[in-house]
Amino acid sequence: MPSLQPSPPQAAAELLRRRRGRASLGDFANAIEVPGKPVDEDDPDAWLFRPVETALAAHHLLLLRTIERAATRRYGRFMVFMPPGSAKSTYCSVVAPTYFMGKRPGTKILLASYGSDLARRHGRKARQVVKSPNFRSLFGAGLSASSSAADEWALDNGSEYLAAGLTAGLTGNRAHGGLIDDPIKGRAEANSEAVRKSTWDAYVDDFQTRIAPGGWIGLVQTRWHEDDLAGRLLPEDYDGRSGMVRGTDGRDWEVINLPAKCERADDPLGREVGEYLWPEWFDREHWSAFEKVPRTWAALFQQRPSPAEGDVFRPGMIEVVDALPAGPIQWVRGWDLGASMDGDYTAGGKLGKLPDGRFVIGGMEHEQYTSDKRDALMRNTASRDGRSVRISIPQDPGQAGKSQVLALTRMLAGYSVHSSPESGDKVTRAELLASQVNVGNVLMLRGAWNDALVEELRLFPNGSYDYQVDALSRAFEALMGGQGVYITMNPKGL
Repeated sequence: MPSLQPSPPQAAAELLRRRRGRASLGDFANAIEVPGKPVDEDDPDAWLFRPVETALAAHHLLLLRTIERAATRRYGRFMVFMPPGSAKSTYCSVVAPTYFMGKRPGTKILLASYGSDLARRHGRKARQVVKSPNFRSLFGAGLSASSSAADEWALDNGSEYLAAGLTAGLTGNRAHGGLIDDPIKGRAEANSEAVRKSTWDAYVDDFQTRIAPGGWIGLVQTRWHEDDLAGRLLPEDYDGRSGMVRGTDGRDWEVINLPAKCERADDPLGREVGEYLWPEWFDREHWSAFEKVPRTWAALFQQRPSPAEGDVFRPGMIEVVDALPAGPIQWVRGWDLGASMDGDYTAGGKLGKLPDGRFVIGGMEHEQYTSDKRDALMRNTASRDGRSVRISIPQDPGQAGKSQVLALTRMLAGYSVHSSPESGDKVTRAELLASQVNVGNVLMLRGAWNDALVEELRLFPNGSYDYQVDALSRAFEALMGGQGVYITMNPKGL
């Protein structure tokens, strides 16, 4: 009958595993099954979770080392800014608390999120970790028999875990460490001054007071707004750097700022500028879908929230209307041309001049196309617009530019087509239109394209894209009688 006792090599390996699992937070994360997606993804109150599908990445190890330093430092403070999907919550709010609770008997952890439901979800995952035989083998402790709630439970070594909504009113005994994971739910709340104030008040009046003298605090979030909780704690001159930063509260905060796409030479992971986060898991195609919406990309993914009004345009001055004003409207569709699936976009903005001298944005076409699909887009758009809408296209320098204009003009036979070289830089060309936008002289017809355009206007010229701005700037110049020649060919192109 085979022996049930482990062999000496097996026993030695198990002893080494346990020692390593207790040695550091990073080793602990490697020694346990980290909870990932719920087994029943349709159940918001699921209790069982599958193990995460990925190994510890470089940014996870950086995150865990930072947390451990803060938690062992008197009045330790840290902030973590990473894009959605980077697993920051898993390692900050689930793995880290259970490690400290197991290693230091009697440790009390407070976790707060924008809502109680999210806090309980983290609590369920953390509870699954401490219920495992693996956890007990590491620390000789496990879930207390009297613990049943997801948002408040204890270990049989005296450690306690409490999860709650940040603004719901925090009660109970003081904690040795506190985590705030996503203090604001989304953009709508972030844009509300009242919500931002209540979040700040909850942090100052409730959360801080629940942390024992000398205890540590961690803030984990994506940056929705420049005046979010992190924004109020960071100094005015904060420029996106990582490392120790003196906060407005007089404490030293260790900041980890990891945008999806590296923008600084001093990146804490040592990435090159332009290199994306977590390439083992997320390919370039994953990130490119989000880059198409400049405001969302800047805030959620680059951790670089911008004010609602930009440096050139004040899109808040644009009135969105459900119907066009009465009276004749002079229309021009301006185009900014691209012809590569990997390069620039093609955009066609329809701008009209009203009888009272104001302007209206009547539509926007924009997509990343090869030249044949681009041409089809221009033909189909011209057909929908009708022959009364003039068309303005840029002429690149040299014979190639002239040949392209001629080809496009022939393709658009029967329509009034205007062409001209681009003059000056993008900002200079845009300033004429901006002067009308910023005094409230520009309307915009309501449509699904509005948000993307407004975000591009707001971020211009610092956003990732400017193709819609270029198209409208061209249309505006044409409406105002800019230099160029209108040619109308007959349908045979003669």
